[in-house]
Amino acid sequence: MSLDLTAEFSMETVGGRTLRVARWRWNEPSEHLPILFFNGIGANIEAVAPLAEALTERPFIMFDMPGIGGSPEPVVPYNPFTMSWTAKELLKRFDVEQVDVMGISWGGAMAQHFTLQHGNMVRRLALAATSTGMIMIPGKPAALTKMANPRRYVDAAFMEEHFRTLYGGLTGGKNEHISRLTPPTPRGYMYQLLCMLGWTSVPALPFLKKDVLIMMGDEDQIVPLINGKMLEALIPHSRLEIFEQGGHLFMLTHREQTISCLRGFLDGPDRPERKAA
Repeated sequence: MSLDLTAEFSMETVGGRTLRVARWRWNEPSEHLPILFFNGIGANIEAVAPLAEALTERPFIMFDMPGIGGSPEPVVPYNPFTMSWTAKELLKRFDVEQVDVMGISWGGAMAQHFTLQHGNMVRRLALAATSTGMIMIPGKPAALTKMANPRRYVDAAFMEEHFRTLYGGLTGGKNEHISRLTPPTPRGYMYQLLCMLGWTSVPALPFLKKDVLIMMGDEDQIVPLINGKMLEALIPHSRLEIFEQGGHLFMLTHREQTISCLRGFLDGPDRPERKAA
């Protein structure tokens, strides 16, 4: 896919898995930590590239999950523990000792797990349109059934027809978003679904000592707003930002608000009592 991105792409083999990796502004001077980003289910790097492109002052790294985008199919299933370890080893390969972590939807669960598993590498955590995993308030059945169907990545007409049912909220920029998608392989999509089977962060979140930003759309059909309120209630040092008329892809439809919110959070002063979790 050619979208004239400014990222540097490479194929990296870590722990027996080969991943397509994108890095923005990696060798440019910066006063900010890199952002490690975990994407949503079935979504390739290009789907979130506008966010990485907009955060012009920060290094940014993300990768396609196995069987997604340009990463080869997984040979064996994986779980949050093994993929968090893989992400840690990937960061070490690029000489990164600490990051700010962000994740959207399925990737928000991965971002939580990475932070809980490798807290010494994480300064702050930003979560978008996500939940605590299996213990959550589910979205509307019509949206969930279409989300589980990888046809939304294969058939542009299907995505166009069901975009609002799937994601809710405003639909501005949907054609741009659809044009950025690459279909996942069936096995890649299935293994990504299975990865979080039975997983929940609920028992661990009250002990999380990081500063956490939670961003949710109030019209999200897949992950209803109540899930963001649950996260805020469970995480001691968290703040919930609600995007009015925001659906599951509010980062697309509310781009300037998203960037402003993220910058305000990441550039804010540290709490004096902040310590590694």
